Amino acid sequence: MTEALLKTGKHTITAITRVDSQNKLPEGVIPKKVDYNKPETLVEALRGQDALVITLSNSVPKETEMQLINAAGEAGVAWILPNEWSPDTANEAMVKDVFLLQPKVDTRKAIADLGKSSYIAVSTGFWYEWGLAIPAGFGIDFANRIVTLFDEGETKISTSTRPQVGRAVGALLSLPIKPEGSNKEACLENFKNKVVYVKSFTVSQKDMLESALRVTGTKENDWTITKEPAQERYSSGIKEMQEGKRIGFAKMMITRVFFPDGCGDFEHNKGTLNSLLDLPKEDIDEATKAAIERSKTSN
Repeated sequence: MTEALLKTGKHTITAITRVDSQNKLPEGVIPKKVDYNKPETLVEALRGQDALVITLSNSVPKETEMQLINAAGEAGVAWILPNEWSPDTANEAMVKDVFLLQPKVDTRKAIADLGKSSYIAVSTGFWYEWGLAIPAGFGIDFANRIVTLFDEGETKISTSTRPQVGRAVGALLSLPIKPEGSNKEACLENFKNKVVYVKSFTVSQKDMLESALRVTGTKENDWTITKEPAQERYSSGIKEMQEGKRIGFAKMMITRVFFPDGCGDFEHNKGTLNSLLDLPKEDIDEATKAAIERSKTSN
């Protein structure tokens, strides 16, 4: 996201970073050290900013995002892109089944209730390179050439590469606030307090497997391919989570978007901003190559 925002040449980028952080920020980014135990440091860091983009690990305390939101409101930040970057959290059935997504719904409500900033929640689906890199994700194990198809492997989901997510944020925050010219939709006010959708691909597991075969130069009979009912896989993921097994988290969460209720395919069920934001059509094989490289270091 930072790279894409810098590339537009339209933005001054400030990064909020903890006082003890040793992370090296990209050239051109202004660092602001903050102490989350001192809310005034957050307010000071956010004062004068037009927009706040929140990218937090799922492991941070739940109240951290609310600290940022409250500080943004006090500092007069008009726009917040909350810590969304996920499947469709406007789908109530999926949020109910994947309870770990509920905080994203709560965050949107909190911003609206506070009434000091407006949000635009960017729904991206799961990151393609991440979901494909782990066997517990999209069901493809590159190291052992094993594929587990959920149901028949034909349910399509919308998914995004991380570079595409960055481009989407860069393009979205480069829109005018109010309508300009003939395209009345291309403005931030049109997306005020809404969930919006972007994607790289809307594909099935079989589509992903075909890409994997092309990239690896293999054929189907070089792989062990089995099938597992999506509902059963989801339920086993829940059970493994209850037993304290980390793998259950990914199995439960990712398998749910492959249910045949269409929750994972927001391209056809909700529509995307790809055209409006002029996002490029990507090469799935290049994205699969990136996933294979990532799989070599994933566990």
